[in-house]
Amino acid sequence: MAPVVARLVSKTKPYLVPGKLLVKELWFEVPLDHSKPEGQTIRLFARSAVKYERPIVEPDEVVQRPYLLFLQGGPGHGTPAPQDSTLSKHMLDRGYELLLLDQRGTGLSCPISAHTLARAGGPQAQADYLKHFRADTLVRDSEAVRLCLTRDFPPEKKKWSTFGQSFGGMTTLTYLSFAPEGLRECFITGGLAALDKGPEEVYQVTYQRVMERNRAYYGKFPQDVQAVKEVAEKIRELGGEQGVALPAGGFLTVRRLMTLGLHFGMDGGLDAVHGVIIRMKADLDQFGVFSRATLNALEQDGGWDVAPIYTLLHEPCWCYGPGVAGRWAAERVGRGIEEYKWLRDDWSGPASLGDQPLYFSGEMIFPFHFETCSELVKMKETAHILANYDEWPPLYDIEQLGKNEVPVYAASYNDMYVDAGLARVTASRIKGIKVFETNVLFHSALRTKPDEVFRELLALRDDTID
Repeated sequence: MAPVVARLVSKTKPYLVPGKLLVKELWFEVPLDHSKPEGQTIRLFARSAVKYERPIVEPDEVVQRPYLLFLQGGPGHGTPAPQDSTLSKHMLDRGYELLLLDQRGTGLSCPISAHTLARAGGPQAQADYLKHFRADTLVRDSEAVRLCLTRDFPPEKKKWSTFGQSFGGMTTLTYLSFAPEGLRECFITGGLAALDKGPEEVYQVTYQRVMERNRAYYGKFPQDVQAVKEVAEKIRELGGEQGVALPAGGFLTVRRLMTLGLHFGMDGGLDAVHGVIIRMKADLDQFGVFSRATLNALEQDGGWDVAPIYTLLHEPCWCYGPGVAGRWAAERVGRGIEEYKWLRDDWSGPASLGDQPLYFSGEMIFPFHFETCSELVKMKETAHILANYDEWPPLYDIEQLGKNEVPVYAASYNDMYVDAGLARVTASRIKGIKVFETNVLFHSALRTKPDEVFRELLALRDDTID
């Protein structure tokens, strides 16, 4: 079947933003299902940016810069504006045109919410619709957009470069597997995910990393061993089985409180969680209840209700092929770990822990998200259908990666989300990849310490290894 070419719906006149960036906004139309190009279509939004230059003499012809496509992490989050992207500062001076494409279902590209998803029909129809929102389809979207944008380019400029952060790195591996002909070079940060391990196997490893970060947290803030348990007990007292009502309609339970550990793998994550616990403890010490400001902050934390793809498709993103289903692997694995007894239905509460701390979870999605988050509650049945689905198409072609000819430059971190040991195995299976590995940068380094990340990645690209 011939590849689909996206239809360019509209393109704005370029405008200037601070940082000397010349920006365009573009809308594309692609099939919902690329195997049915004449069927239902969806729209994708993107911004492109180039470094603005004001030459003494205007050139007579338009300069065709090679594209650099940013593949966002998540899944579920839109791309930043060009002036907010660290790629603008570090990559545009090298002659690229940066393309920030909102992946389908995120940002402005047919965003998923309970309301928009309901238009697909009932829970089964919604699940069938969301099956078209994994990395394999994101790659087809990317290729369709590339073919559209480079339609009139000379052959040597038709390929583009990609830069994938986290889930965007996983998408890069899918791209290298099934459409390498469209790629000139690939950069990956924190995204060398396991190629042939399902959610259960991945969580057996990442729970260990999360426990390491819990030990670091309580080592830094020993007073929080007692404070966290006091807060948890008060949640049970005030909210009962249902939990404490949150301002936008969700509920704060002990289990939901424990998801604050998602921050532990980021720069400043330990301090961020400590700040929340201080605030909650201060409320209790002064008023005996949690303030609205505190409850509002807790409800917004994690963005569960505004980026539902993150929860709906999180475990399916690890389902690498047919026969693999999530089946709430994070919950099943966690219930077998002593430190996560709070996931068990017969857990008797924080008081049962004695002097032991209450451990936070990490990047794990649980069924209780769809019982305590006001937006996700509406998609609970859809989530269960996706969790039990096991006919996913392949995400990777290990044979193709083993004979890869596209230059790949990767950064691998001290990572709670994408285990460094599993990342090494993946790197060993990609022919020609160059990897910078460090234990002094965290998963968010592209945003928090970009100077160090780009220095090392571009050295891999431009320098020789002797």
